[in-house]
Amino acid sequence: MKKSILPILIILVFNYLPAQSSPDSTLGNWLMYFGTHRFNEEISLHYETQLRNYELLSNFNQLLPRVGINYHINNQTVVTAGYAFIPTQKEFDQGWNDNLETENRIWEQFILRNSVGNVKIRHRYRLEQRWVKLGVNTTYKNRARYMLSVKLPISKKKDFPIFISLYDEIFLNISNNPFDQNRLFGALGFQINQALNIQGGYLRHRSGNLNLNRFQLALFVNTGN
Repeated sequence: MKKSILPILIILVFNYLPAQSSPDSTLGNWLMYFGTHRFNEEISLHYETQLRNYELLSNFNQLLPRVGINYHINNQTVVTAGYAFIPTQKEFDQGWNDNLETENRIWEQFILRNSVGNVKIRHRYRLEQRWVKLGVNTTYKNRARYMLSVKLPISKKKDFPIFISLYDEIFLNISNNPFDQNRLFGALGFQINQALNIQGGYLRHRSGNLNLNRFQLALFVNTGN
């Protein structure tokens, strides 16, 4: 009897779900890779790639490759300057086509770290100079960002510790209409070894008038602390 009820319940649940036909009525995904390669005590290379989809594993939204040079003032303080080229599909369910918006971006940031007990806290301040092109028109924009993130260990296993990662980030345009975006995120992370960790979680992303729900899966590789 139980085996016969289960398929019926599954059918009822999927029939009840609202039609997924807009950015804020779908669960999308961000698949991300972040790497830091240390050259010496002061200089390292930052590189990342993010693939963002309107739906899980489909319906292209944005590709974000980004690179930068880090200068480590000390173990708690880092300054960075870098560049990114970002193609974006602004329209839902259009995929990769000739109507993409493209952006050339120069960015600078300052990171400050501290700890309270076992809780690691990070403040990230970032400035962006953006040349956004759609069709034949290019618009120049300036933007400031601030992220507060915390990392809370929940497992004392030395070989495979587990932690919770949380952050909130606000984006402000340097213009008459300053608010741009807010991102609130929570994830479960696994420290595979000293250089490698993986995090999976949920992002609530407010962008303009949209309130987006995104699943994030991120791999972090750090060849020097």
